Amino acid sequence: MNKESKIDIKILSIAIGLVLLITLPILINPEKGTAILNNILNFIKKDLGPLYLWACAAIFGFLFWLAFSKYGKIQLGKEKPEFSTFSWLALIFTAGIGSGIMYWGIIEWAFYYESPPFGLTPKSPEAADFSHAYGMFHWGFSAWAIYCIPSIPIAYALYIKKYPSVRLSTACRGLIGNRADGWIGKIIDVCFMFGLIGGVGTSLALGSPLVAEGINHWFGIKKTMGLNICIVIALTIFVCISLYFGLNKGMKFLSDWNLYLYFAIAIFIFIFGPTVFILSSFTESVGVLMQNFFRMSFYTDNFGGSEFSQTWTIFYWGWWFSYAPFTGIFAARISKGRTIRGLILGQLIGGTFGCWVAFTVFGNTSMFMELHNLVPVIDILDNQGAPAAIIATLEALPLGSILAVVYIIVAAIFLATTVNSGAFTLADVASKNLQHGEQPVRWYRLFWAILLTSISIILMYGNALDALQTLTIITALPLIVIMLLMIISFMKWLKEDEQLIETYIKKEDSTNLSIIKEQEITYEVVHTSCSDQKHHI
Repeated sequence: MNKESKIDIKILSIAIGLVLLITLPILINPEKGTAILNNILNFIKKDLGPLYLWACAAIFGFLFWLAFSKYGKIQLGKEKPEFSTFSWLALIFTAGIGSGIMYWGIIEWAFYYESPPFGLTPKSPEAADFSHAYGMFHWGFSAWAIYCIPSIPIAYALYIKKYPSVRLSTACRGLIGNRADGWIGKIIDVCFMFGLIGGVGTSLALGSPLVAEGINHWFGIKKTMGLNICIVIALTIFVCISLYFGLNKGMKFLSDWNLYLYFAIAIFIFIFGPTVFILSSFTESVGVLMQNFFRMSFYTDNFGGSEFSQTWTIFYWGWWFSYAPFTGIFAARISKGRTIRGLILGQLIGGTFGCWVAFTVFGNTSMFMELHNLVPVIDILDNQGAPAAIIATLEALPLGSILAVVYIIVAAIFLATTVNSGAFTLADVASKNLQHGEQPVRWYRLFWAILLTSISIILMYGNALDALQTLTIITALPLIVIMLLMIISFMKWLKEDEQLIETYIKKEDSTNLSIIKEQEITYEVVHTSCSDQKHHI
């Protein structure tokens, strides 16, 4: 720890103050607070919902252009990547998805099957086709495009522009200039931090019931508030141990083994489960998704009035937007030495593949159980809840009891890695004077982990989970504007640096032109050389 590294008291105080300002009224009067927030959310989903759809589509198109443009070969730092490709993808995947993939991947199809889009008949063959395709859509390329977009300007600011901060305000510096150091920058950073605090805290509180269901099922311990709180406390201790050892030893090790176990479960179910059904259903779902990608991307059901888009797609996009700055900062933090193209394709393809594994293997297995009357998945879902339906599906497979135990353990580890990454990122953003490669001080990382888990415990105790979850989605609206500022700032940096390179070539060393055109040297080397010559140009 560098002695000059300090805690940013202003950002820390504002973030915590804002959390208290919002959560205390909700805890004092949950019903009234939830009602007010739901009215705001309904207004956003109904009146501003198309904005989320257009923003997601525009981001996906921009990333596709950027990845395959000349800028895609820009190398983010001249050093070699800090992590292997597998560990790098594991860190990004486990940070961005959490236990949600273990929960929704196996059961989400059932909601679409019972209440399908496009006016389809519930529980019909057509509804079955779209039920898996929509899960793959909501957790696929579009979602990861939203996650990816903040990582590009943040990584560029960190490794090319050499700003020693991973804040969103720093990534906007190309547009807002020195205002990034003032109140405008503070507001930008606090918006992100509040969304992350609420999102991670809510995820932790919502993920514990799946673990509680397993404990109740195997040990007969009643599902009470006390059990959920004990689970969160146990996870907190686990997270603190991982954070203590830092990014390279603790978090990397945890993410790697989390992904190993995740794929091991998927391979086991694929081999010993309904293999043919899994393959055929996946093939059908890919076809449906490819044929209807644009329809699904812009579907609002304005005439049918089913509110399917508002309930699922717009809500999901809002959820991804609220998490995107966190995943972007974390991805940028661990992507030194990679190219912009590699950063984009790694997240879009790697992240999508990881999610599709769950929907393909776990989800299709669950549907097979329902359609062939092996397990009444939908009946259990409607009467006992999703965690009970998940365990019933797993226990119907060979070695089902052991499989279910491992599945719940992996879900718990996914949950821990999300809190891990969230605490690390919050500590990173709320610090100042960190040097390149330097990590926030240990006690500060542990402080944020304890704060995140404490918020979830308070919310569970006060029955205010729905309110904060709703508030987290609402915060996605200003984050869309902030991401637009980041993109404009990034493009301005590109144009400025490109002009500087051209000027340098003409006045100082025209022989470098062919080298730059062939892109045989990294962009950072060129940028650094040009920066050194600024006073001579």
